[in-house]
Amino acid sequence: MKAVYITGHGGNEVVAVGERPLPPRAPGEVLVRVRAATLNRVDLYMRDSGAGITHRLPQIMGLDAAGTVEAVDEGEPLLRPGQPVVLHPGVACGRCEFCRRGEGVLCTRIAYLGEHRDGTLAEFVGLPARNVFPMPEGFSWAEAAALGVNHLTAWRMLFTKGRLQPWETVLVFGIGGGVSLAALQLARAAGARVIVTSRDDAKLARATAMGAAHAVNGARQDVAKAVMDFTGGRGVDLVIENVGQAVWGSAMKSLVRGGRLVTCGATTGDQPPADIRRIFIRQLQILGSTLGDLHEFAALLDFVQRHGIRPVIDSTWTLDDAHAALDRLASGAQFGKVAVAVAED
Repeated sequence: MKAVYITGHGGNEVVAVGERPLPPRAPGEVLVRVRAATLNRVDLYMRDSGAGITHRLPQIMGLDAAGTVEAVDEGEPLLRPGQPVVLHPGVACGRCEFCRRGEGVLCTRIAYLGEHRDGTLAEFVGLPARNVFPMPEGFSWAEAAALGVNHLTAWRMLFTKGRLQPWETVLVFGIGGGVSLAALQLARAAGARVIVTSRDDAKLARATAMGAAHAVNGARQDVAKAVMDFTGGRGVDLVIENVGQAVWGSAMKSLVRGGRLVTCGATTGDQPPADIRRIFIRQLQILGSTLGDLHEFAALLDFVQRHGIRPVIDSTWTLDDAHAALDRLASGAQFGKVAVAVAED
C-alpha cells in the first residue's frame, strides 16, 4: 500500500512516500481503508526528533483518519464492511489500573497511531474495533478525520477538565490552530462566551465571524489587560491554551479568582514561571489534558452531529504532496486543519 513514513529524524528529507506492507488484521481488529487524514503538531515532532516516544523506523505518520471498513470480524455488532467510520487514535491496554477505572487516555501502555504504531497517512490502517466509530452524517472525509484529535482534545479540555458552564467566559489562545478553533466551536455551541487571541488580524476576523465575542491581537495588545477591560475587571472563568511559555503569564493574569487553566501543549517552551503566589492567593486551578477517552469521543460525535459543527479545513493535499502539507503546518499560517486526501470518493 502507498504511505507517508519517516525513515529517520530531521526535516522533510526523512519523510518518504512509497510502498509499505499492508497492516495485518488480528482478531478483534478492523482494517480501515483510509479516505482522508489530517496533520497534527505531533507529526512534525515525530519527523523532527520523536524524542521520548518509543517508536521504530520506518514509521507511518498520521494520527487521525476517516474511511471505510475494509475487513472486520464476522459477527461484529456495530461495524460492517463498507461502513464510513472515524478513528480514535489511542490504543489502550484495557488492563492497567487507569483503563479499569475508565480512564484509557491515562493508560500506562497506551500506543498512539503515528507515534508508537503505524499511522493513518496510508491507504490502510488497522486497529481494535473499540477504536472505530460510525462516521457522523453530512461530514466530508477530511472534516470527519479532524474530529479524532483536535475536537476530541478540545472536548476533554472544555468539559471534562475545564467543567465549562453555559454562562461562563472562555479565553482561547492561538486561534487558527486546530485545537483552538475546535474549542471556539464547541464552547460557542455550549452557550459560553469566547475571547480569542492571535497575532494575525485576518485570523481574528475569521474567528469573530465564527462567533467569538472578542478578539485580541497579542502582537499589539496586552492580552491580560484587554481581557480585563472586556470583562469589566473580572477575568475569565476558563483559559484554553496549547502555546506554553510565551503566553503563560497573560493566561494566569486573565483568570478570575478560582478560575481554571487547561493546557495541552507547549509549542513555545515548557518552563514558564509558575507564579505560585497568584495560584494560591487567587485559588487558581491548573489542569493538564491530552486527547480524550472512548466515551468522550462518542459524546463528541453526538454533540457535533446535533449542533451542526463542522471542523474548519485550511487546505487539502495528496499523499504525494506530503512535504508541502507538512510545510504548511509548520508555517503556522493555516486557519484550521491541513488535510490529506488519501483516496478519492
